[in-house]
Amino acid sequence: MAPTKPKKKSHKDKAKNRVRAKAAQNDVNPKELLAQATAFLEEGDPETAAKIAITAYDHIGENGKHAGAALTLLGQIHVELGEIDSARKFYAAAVKVDQDGSLPEDTGGGPEKFLWLAQLSEEGGQDSVSWYERGAAALRSQIQTITESLESRPMARDKLEASIAEKRKRLAETLCSVVEVYMTDLSWEEDAEQRCEALITEATMLAPEVAETWQTVANVRISQLRTEEAQEALKRSLGLWENLAPEDPAVPPFPSRVSLLRLLLEVDMEKQGMEVAELLVDEDDLSVEAWYLGGYARYILGEKMRQAGQDPGVKDWKAVWRSSRKWLTQCLRVFRAEEYEDERLGEHAQELLASIAKELGEAPEDVDGDGWEDTDDEDEEDDEDDDEDMEMR
Repeated sequence: MAPTKPKKKSHKDKAKNRVRAKAAQNDVNPKELLAQATAFLEEGDPETAAKIAITAYDHIGENGKHAGAALTLLGQIHVELGEIDSARKFYAAAVKVDQDGSLPEDTGGGPEKFLWLAQLSEEGGQDSVSWYERGAAALRSQIQTITESLESRPMARDKLEASIAEKRKRLAETLCSVVEVYMTDLSWEEDAEQRCEALITEATMLAPEVAETWQTVANVRISQLRTEEAQEALKRSLGLWENLAPEDPAVPPFPSRVSLLRLLLEVDMEKQGMEVAELLVDEDDLSVEAWYLGGYARYILGEKMRQAGQDPGVKDWKAVWRSSRKWLTQCLRVFRAEEYEDERLGEHAQELLASIAKELGEAPEDVDGDGWEDTDDEDEEDDEDDDEDMEMR
C-alpha cells in the first residue's frame, strides 16, 4: 500500500507550534506570550492559552513586572476551564502582587482580580462584599487619576473621557453586585436596607444610562413592596435599549434581560414581559427560560382578563391562553431536547398547561412539525383570534 499523504496542518495548529517553538527560545518575550495566550482564550482554546500563559509566567517570575498580568490571565483561563479552585489561587496570587489595584492594568493592576474573587468566593456574604469593596476602591482611584489628567492631556480628552465613562459603568455594576449580596446572603443584617439604598443611589448617579442599574433599583423596590416605583425603574431600564439593535453595546447581556423579564412579571407588567420574551427567543430559540417566561406572562395576562371579563388592549382571553399554550409547549420541547436541569421550571410549565387544558380542552395535534400546534381544529372564533394571537407572538 502506498504511503498516505500527510494531512496539512490547520492555521491554528501552525500558530500553536510557532508559539511553542518561540517559548522554548531563551529570548522569549513574556509580554508577547501573554498577548498570544489571550488570543487563544478569546478563540475558545483555553487549554493552549494555559500552556502559553504558564510559560510566560515562568519567564517573568513571581516578582517580575508582568507577574500580576500573567496570574490574572491564568485565573481567567482556569475559570473558562471550570477549574475554580485553581482560578482562586491564581487570583489570590495576583492580589499579593498588587494589593490595592494601583499598578498599571497592562502589568496586572486594577480591579478585576478583586471582582473575580468576590464572584468565586466560597464563603459568599461578607467575604464577597469585602472583595467587591476592594474592587470598587481600585475603580474609584482609577477614575480620580484619569480625571486629574484631563487638564494636562487636552489632545487625549475624548479618549480619557471615554475611559472615565467605562470605569464609572464598571463601578456602578460593582455596587449593584454588592446590593445583590445584601439582598440574599446578608439580608438578615440590620443595616442591609440602608446599605442597599446608599448603593443604588450612588450607582444611578454614576451610570444612569446603564439598564442593569435600574433593574437593581427595581429589585430593591420590589423587596420594599414599593411596586409603583419598581415599575418606573423597569420602564426606565427598558427605555434605554428596547428599540436598539441586538448587537448594540447598550443592550444588556442575555442573562440580564432574562432577569428583567422575571422582574416585569413580579410587578404586573406582563405585556412588556411578552415583548421582552419575543426579543429573547428571536435571539436564542433554545432558551428554555425565555420560552417559559413568555408563556407564563401570557398565562397571567389571560387569567387577569378572564377574571375581569375584558381588557381594552386584547380581544379575547382564550386567544391569550392559546398563545401561552404554544409558548409553554415549546418550552417543554426545548427543555427535553436540551436536558435542562431546573425540574421545578418544567413542572410549573406542565401545571400551567394543565390549567389551560381544563378551560380550553386538550391541544390539537401538531401537524405542521414546526414546534407550534395547529389551530385549524379549534372553534370557529379561532380564525379571528389568530390575528390577535400573531400580534402577541
